[in-house]
Amino acid sequence: MAGRRVNVNVGVLGHIDSGKTALARALSTTASTAAFDKQPQSRERGITLDLGFSCFSVPLPARLRLAIPSARPGAGGRSGSQRRELQVTLVDCPGHASLIRTIIGGAQIIDLMMLVIDVTKGMQTQSAECLVIGQIACQKLIVVLNKVDLLAEGKRQAAIDKMTKKMQKTLQNTKFQGAPIIAVAAKPGGPEAPETEAPQGISELIELLTSQISIPTRDPSGPFLMSVDHCFSIKGQGTVMTGTILSGSISLGDSVEIPALKVVKKVKSMQMFHMPVTSAMQGDRLGICVTQFDPKLLERGLVCAPESLHTVHAALISVEKIPYFRAPLQTKAKFHITVGHETVMGRLMFFSPSPDSFDHEPVLDTFDFSKEYLFQEQYLCKDLVPGAVSSDQANENVGQATEGQYPRQQWALIEFEKPVTCPRLCLVIGSKLDADIHTNMCRLAFHGILLHGLEDKNYAESLLPRLRVYKLKHKHGLVERVIDNYSVIGRSLFKKETNIQQFVGLKVQLSTGELGIIDSSFGQSGKFKIHIPGGLSPESKKILTPSLKKRSRASGGEVAKQEEVVERPETTQHVTLNLSFKRYVFDTHKRMVQSP
Repeated sequence: MAGRRVNVNVGVLGHIDSGKTALARALSTTASTAAFDKQPQSRERGITLDLGFSCFSVPLPARLRLAIPSARPGAGGRSGSQRRELQVTLVDCPGHASLIRTIIGGAQIIDLMMLVIDVTKGMQTQSAECLVIGQIACQKLIVVLNKVDLLAEGKRQAAIDKMTKKMQKTLQNTKFQGAPIIAVAAKPGGPEAPETEAPQGISELIELLTSQISIPTRDPSGPFLMSVDHCFSIKGQGTVMTGTILSGSISLGDSVEIPALKVVKKVKSMQMFHMPVTSAMQGDRLGICVTQFDPKLLERGLVCAPESLHTVHAALISVEKIPYFRAPLQTKAKFHITVGHETVMGRLMFFSPSPDSFDHEPVLDTFDFSKEYLFQEQYLCKDLVPGAVSSDQANENVGQATEGQYPRQQWALIEFEKPVTCPRLCLVIGSKLDADIHTNMCRLAFHGILLHGLEDKNYAESLLPRLRVYKLKHKHGLVERVIDNYSVIGRSLFKKETNIQQFVGLKVQLSTGELGIIDSSFGQSGKFKIHIPGGLSPESKKILTPSLKKRSRASGGEVAKQEEVVERPETTQHVTLNLSFKRYVFDTHKRMVQSP
């Protein structure tokens, strides 16, 4: 916020060729250096390739005046509430599928979203993706049905009404249910039409925007952080970095750091849409001029107060699956991870609370290293794909959601292929951007909040052992025979080549109720001796009593006589053994732990 102006950022999102840039142009009175497809590549291809910024101002509505501290009665100052203005900064996002990472970056700096729909085509693939992004990053939505001039005049209103009903139905199952829908023609006649053709419905749209906008809480305290989207040089002045202030405030003469480059520069001058300013705060759109800095080194990224941001090689996030993403979220899978304007590849490991904590209230501002967490082969949700986890894994890794029960919060460890610089508690979005853009499917897979960044390059040795994620293992075997009242021989629990010594001392449960302890290996075939501290019960001994087989022996010409000889003791029925233990994923000693 600077002087008399209160700034609000409004995103302009939608499918390619829905008329977003034309709409931004029709609304705007001031353009930035990066507006209306000024890039030569954009003009050559006829599409938006990067974020564009422009603005218009209206008198600050009466309902918003009390939301501004300096506009309250008795606040003092000569600027007075009557003279204050509401500045609406429009963030024009690309609509092409291949530029989705730019759209995600743009969506994270907006307070309200305009979803632009070509009224002749309705919802399209990128319209849907933009709606998903809006649900993650934004609280308010206005749907703009554009290009109404292309509808036959006699049937225009009927077609608008039909599309309005369709959009209302689309929004029904989203957080934007009941959002306002308005029809406009931002550029009647299309791109080639003469400028004399006046846009239709723009004044009504400005009125609607003004009625829907609320002033987000702006906090000038805390460390300065700005998301930079363009960087360029001005001859004789220096290098200008333009962006949106995410937190804190800045004044002329302050030092700022470009953390990705570990470079600190002093602010020489500042502007907001060509107007010089001496200070700016959270939510403002700003251009910062510094000297002796090559703009090619920073296309986009973050600028912050010196030493307030850190570079991380991995992160722990609270994660939530996007329901429109059809595939399961598998542990060890790679995703495109977008943090601010940066998108890098990352490999994920999912984990949940222990089963007895599935119902606990989600905590979205910190990560508790003192708690234990349950490893998951994939994110747990109602649309789990059958067969995604093999039967072997299901046997080994118990703790996947029980029937109808799912944890209220889940987490993921992301290991980045390239380190990223980002603040704590920032938005993280995971996508499959390598999916075929021509298929009618959502490429956005999950979103989350970064709770803890791992700064040490050797985090696998220094930090991950603190992360108490365990796999719950179950093994099943059989009692082969009884040695005495306190000892039995077990089999089928281990493979022949298993080193049984590492399991010595672990408890096993007999299906007859007794608790046993693995005492030692027995022979070379994977069998083992079990000690029963409380002894076998009479009922168990009866079950485990070996059957006796008779065989005849004849010698010399004597009459053969029957003799009872135990050929091989066999229990009359199977008694099973169950071995359960935890193994911590990041325990370097690979210890097996059982509950006391």
